[in-house]
Amino acid sequence: MSGTSSPGPAPDALELAALLCSRVCHDLISPVGAIVNGLEVLDDNPKPDDREFALDLIRKSAKTASARLQFCRLAFGAAGSSGAQIDLGDAQTMARGHIEDGKTTIVWNLPRVLLAKNRVKLLLNMLVIAQQTIPRGGVLTVDPIGEGEALGFRVTASGLNARLPQNIADLLSEAHGGGVDAHAVQPYYTRLLAQACGLQVALASDGDAVVVTAS
Repeated sequence: MSGTSSPGPAPDALELAALLCSRVCHDLISPVGAIVNGLEVLDDNPKPDDREFALDLIRKSAKTASARLQFCRLAFGAAGSSGAQIDLGDAQTMARGHIEDGKTTIVWNLPRVLLAKNRVKLLLNMLVIAQQTIPRGGVLTVDPIGEGEALGFRVTASGLNARLPQNIADLLSEAHGGGVDAHAVQPYYTRLLAQACGLQVALASDGDAVVVTAS
């Protein structure tokens, strides 16, 4: 989603929760709607070819909805009690299921370790931002910065016509103090996660690529 800000103060906790719920609904409405459409075709007693098309649509859409829901639960939800740690291997599985398709692939160069919940949530949100910079698809390469509990991340997005959305870069900056709407909440939330981890997150061009870093 493109990030845009609206005038007004930063959202309070209640408004932030509502905006994040809107973001999750946005991610799920398309595959769930496709499932409903497929069921409607089946209800019309279709020809065998139409029936198989509908079943295939339902299978693919249900798989997409499940992957997005699991990803959103980890990236935006509680995903365990306060202070919980999350396996980076599980995060990798969620990221691939949500992001990888016929256009975009992930190169994952992180060790399989347990990290604090907010640090893993930060990484997943960085991947969402990086994906937006390569609208025609490409490769997202995930590398570590540092090690141990202080591990930071670098996500490099490489693809045809990779672009740096300045509005998202501004929302990631701690200097941004404007209001936030449903379109802008995801990068704003990414910044909050970085702050909670004692890190700074930034989006910048690097030659023909775009890089998201948290260090």
